Amino acid sequence: MKRNALLLVLFFYSTFYTYSLTTDNDTDTKIGSITGTVVDNAQKQPVAYAAIVIKSEDGTETITGGITTEDGKFEIKKLPEGSFTLEVQFIGYETHVQKLEISKKNKKVDLGTITLMENTQELEEVEVVAERTTIEQRVDRKVINVGKDLTTAGATASDIMNNIPSVNVDAQTGELSLRGNSNVRVMVDGKLSNVPVAQLLRQIPSTSIKSIELITNPSAKYNPEGMSGIINIVLHKNANMGFNGNLNLGYTQGIRPKYNASLDLNYKVGKFNFYGNYGTNIGDYFNDGFIFRQDENSLQDFDFFNDNESHLYKIGVDFYINEKNTLSIFTNQNYFNGEGLGITDITYNLDPTRDLIQFFNNTNDNLSQQYNFDYKLDFAKEGHNIELEIDHNRFEDDEDADFASSGATLFPDYMDFVDTKRDQTFINLDYVNPLDSISKLEVGLEARFFETDVDYSSTGLSFNSNGDLVPTPSTNFVYGMDIYSGYVTFSQRYKKWSYQVGARLEDVQVIADTNQVRAFTDDYTQVYPSAFLTYNVNEKDQLQASFSRRVDRPGLQQVNPIREFATPLISSFGNPSLVPQFTNSYELNFTKRLKKGSVTAGVFYRTIEDEINRAVFVDRLDFNRLILTFDNFNNTSAYGVEISTNYKPTKWWSINGSFDMFSQTQRGITERLEGDIATGTEDDIVTENVEVNNTAWNLRMNNSFTVNKKLTLQLFGFYRGQNQNIQFEVQPMYFVNFGARYSFAKGKGTLSANFNDVFNTMLFQFDGQRPFVQNGEFNWESQTLYLGLSYRFGSGKNRAKQRKRRDSNTKKSSGGIL
Repeated sequence: MKRNALLLVLFFYSTFYTYSLTTDNDTDTKIGSITGTVVDNAQKQPVAYAAIVIKSEDGTETITGGITTEDGKFEIKKLPEGSFTLEVQFIGYETHVQKLEISKKNKKVDLGTITLMENTQELEEVEVVAERTTIEQRVDRKVINVGKDLTTAGATASDIMNNIPSVNVDAQTGELSLRGNSNVRVMVDGKLSNVPVAQLLRQIPSTSIKSIELITNPSAKYNPEGMSGIINIVLHKNANMGFNGNLNLGYTQGIRPKYNASLDLNYKVGKFNFYGNYGTNIGDYFNDGFIFRQDENSLQDFDFFNDNESHLYKIGVDFYINEKNTLSIFTNQNYFNGEGLGITDITYNLDPTRDLIQFFNNTNDNLSQQYNFDYKLDFAKEGHNIELEIDHNRFEDDEDADFASSGATLFPDYMDFVDTKRDQTFINLDYVNPLDSISKLEVGLEARFFETDVDYSSTGLSFNSNGDLVPTPSTNFVYGMDIYSGYVTFSQRYKKWSYQVGARLEDVQVIADTNQVRAFTDDYTQVYPSAFLTYNVNEKDQLQASFSRRVDRPGLQQVNPIREFATPLISSFGNPSLVPQFTNSYELNFTKRLKKGSVTAGVFYRTIEDEINRAVFVDRLDFNRLILTFDNFNNTSAYGVEISTNYKPTKWWSINGSFDMFSQTQRGITERLEGDIATGTEDDIVTENVEVNNTAWNLRMNNSFTVNKKLTLQLFGFYRGQNQNIQFEVQPMYFVNFGARYSFAKGKGTLSANFNDVFNTMLFQFDGQRPFVQNGEFNWESQTLYLGLSYRFGSGKNRAKQRKRRDSNTKKSSGGIL
């Protein structure tokens, strides 16, 4: 408890202390303003978020300042009469300096276009100075720049997600949630993947991640899936002239060892940029747990062992045909192999004749293949362009599972075979037209085609409707969905105000067949509006309100009637009759920029129609077993608050902290059996409609200490408060990580060491009342030691063209997977 209280005190002290440092001593008469646009010298592209600094004429005193917008524009108001020095600063460029004067005859000064020149020496040093994770609140997203945050330097993307504000990863299942909800879409460089999210996150090397974007209220330009919004993982792309590369090696020691490595290469010559990547993750994983059921005094002990190996390859080329035409092609090939062993030991303390041990062995092989084509045409007017993208992804997965059991009550041994094939194709056409200096129109068309084929067969037996044991029938489930959509958005700036409105129209056709028998169809057309309103109070304070409508279409596992998993007491199935749930999302955010950092605070509110949630039923063919499935429930709502801060008290100490709290009313169905299980009947089954008001909160704080130019230390703390879901009350969870990083070879090489979960406190504990009284605990390898080596090499000359991308500023990467 003392440790928890200390974390809270440190966080709120660092948050509110920053406010005490802001003063405004504006006493002079302020009559003037300056405007302008900042672009880079190489490709004349806008430079977003460049620092605009107004100093005294001799340059010794800072008067005021601001930053450029995403289109490179800036406006500084309330300047007094006099002569000043203007500085424009951005990492990787030489500082632009010029004189200016404000007078009664020259109140509004238009500086026109300011061109920043690349600083090749500074570009070489960017990797050295970018030591801390920073959080930026942009127009439609929150951007977490991973940088060299040592506590995020674990082997994979999955390892770093719990360090991101409002994001949580279930260590047992790998399920990702945003603001307490797992209905979130994960994209890599602006595109969805066929690879299951949990596996995808474990295959992306953390060293390949440039930033993580939380798009909690996406505009109409984005696909509307996901109640919580979109998490976009932006990967590094090296496009320097000549030959360049980056090598990363990592070793993690938990209960079992794990290894990761990646190699990024690129060669840019003339009009071509060739790039490629290879990455691998190999490791043994162990976790265990137990569930104690009080009504029958039974204990289930679980032990799980996994041996996983993944390999990913990427190769591509950018062809800069001329200044106006760019063609890009790339392919990803991702291979995964996993072998698992699970042991479930069930002990009935009052009736040993029912004791049972089940052994579960499975092998899982899958291959994901992606092929991407992109063509962009820039017109004469700056920012005026049209872009065509075609993306095709194929995913094949073969899983063989062997179930064997022994005990006084013998369950028959059996094997399950599940083959999955999934194809998806996207065709996007996007058009952007800046109508004038303050207005922009964007329109687009998109077609998406999905088809999944799941073949299931088993050597086991199952009960039929008469209660007789018969061979389990083979099942073929085909699920197809075609989506045709178009969108339009319009944005405009006026003085301190800016806004964006838009709408997306979608027509969806769903067809699902089971063994050539039509399981269900669905056909619906929906409009998804969005709106953003931003008010720049001054150069340091910004307010933003937004609205969007979202949809959560039932996922494959939620509608798949084929058994997803089984233990001696639980089986999980999908529900083909599920319908989509729709969400109206509202947000309000406030950002304050400080001299030594920034503070961002926000609130959100959602209304949810036809909520999809879990349902738990008693198996009518075996009253000792439970069936997990899904169902639609009545409308509900959710709300929450988030606060994040960056602050640098001294040159050697920086703080990044965040606090988020969310609350949602959850509804579900549970059944329980009253009476003797052995003699139970339908009349003994009690159905309960459950409603739970779940409030949960998370606190994160990262401290970075610069010992000298080569050595940096990190201390990270995390606390998750107690929360309640339909089945369980989950106990608080917390951990502390410590890391150190050393750079060598003039910043080209780095050595990292992390000790995660120093006090070995991270575990999942729960108490449950539904469908029966139970408690349990699950543990995983949270306490680990990570050692990493990174080295970059090559010519490092002249940054290549920064191309504006659909859904992401960096759509492709030379390091990572899709």
